[in-house]
Amino acid sequence: MSLDVAALRQQFPILSRQIDGKPLIYLDNAATTQKPQAVLDAIIDYYTTCNANVHRGAHQLSDEATRRYEQARDTVARFINASVREEVIWTRGTTEAINLVANGLAQRLQHGDEVMVTEMEHHANLVTWQQACKRAGATLKVVPINARGELDEVEFANLLGPATRLVAMPHVSNALGTVNPVKTLTAKAKEVGAWVLIDGAQGIAHGDVDVQAIGCDFYAFSGHKMFGPTGIGALWGKRSVLADWPVWLVGGEMIQEVTYQDATWGELPNRLEAGTPDIAGAIGLAAAIDWFDSLDKQAIQTHEKALLASAHAQAEEFDGLQIIGTARNKIGVMSFMLDGAHPADVGFILDRQGIAIRTGDNCAQPLMNKLGIPGTARASFSIYNTMDEVDALFSALGKARTMLA
Repeated sequence: MSLDVAALRQQFPILSRQIDGKPLIYLDNAATTQKPQAVLDAIIDYYTTCNANVHRGAHQLSDEATRRYEQARDTVARFINASVREEVIWTRGTTEAINLVANGLAQRLQHGDEVMVTEMEHHANLVTWQQACKRAGATLKVVPINARGELDEVEFANLLGPATRLVAMPHVSNALGTVNPVKTLTAKAKEVGAWVLIDGAQGIAHGDVDVQAIGCDFYAFSGHKMFGPTGIGALWGKRSVLADWPVWLVGGEMIQEVTYQDATWGELPNRLEAGTPDIAGAIGLAAAIDWFDSLDKQAIQTHEKALLASAHAQAEEFDGLQIIGTARNKIGVMSFMLDGAHPADVGFILDRQGIAIRTGDNCAQPLMNKLGIPGTARASFSIYNTMDEVDALFSALGKARTMLA
């Protein structure tokens, strides 16, 4: 079954915009995806029909808001195949979800313990563990990548040991597009008794995520990279692990009993969700999942692979363009360098032609330093992009090359 991209695009109001009189070509999907009308409608409907705080009110609006909010949790649990709904913890996004885990682990780490990350980490999954290790006197180990931008699986296994407490790695690299074999790597980490956290920010919208099949202990992701709102995300964690995980924030809602001298914490998921949550965000994320689930996943993956294949083929024929990241298994991210041009200049020229890309270090400075480059230009594709837009990207890059020569 093929994807009707033209019909799909009609569901995204922002794609009708023009930039400097030119049709918007949005190729910055690894930073954030655009939102279909179904998501916008769900958010507006919440605010216009049942805006109230959840779990607390003794009135109908609060009851309705609570029901929609908790139904959103059910939707996320189903989408990622959580064993129970209480394993889904609302956060502001992937970064906060990782910090929640790291804050708790830092209280349990001891001198001599080890945490493993990779050379392809986003800062959110590197600095967080770096600082946790510093606080605890633990050691941070880094798994290298090869010239194609793939993890060195032999070295991954070599770095594991009895001191490894946790392995944190991306499902998909935001800078390179590399898809990591997280199920295989998780199994290796489990052989030494380590916890495993998967940074799923880039992986969540590009295929079926089954946390039970992966076998990890934690999976973190953001709503805004899978057609949902910004400011909402989730941490999935095994109930057996989260049940006594050190609390992240304290305050309202997560309390069981309070005196002036002390407090005790409630049950999952409340114990890890202090304060008034992003109710509209959770409802919007559930709408995004329902909308995404209504599409043919095989058709989506086929379309995205075709977009990337076309981009790579044209890049190979484009004089002076170097692709950064050529993993054998990757999703729709093409990071590149244009000879003699700073990525920021390339991005500026493309923007004047209506093409939105990302430029810079992609929040992966250590990776860029390893590669010996200041940063890249990055075109990232999603389901609403077209082959014509890929062609337009390379036409615009031809103009940029001429202007910057």
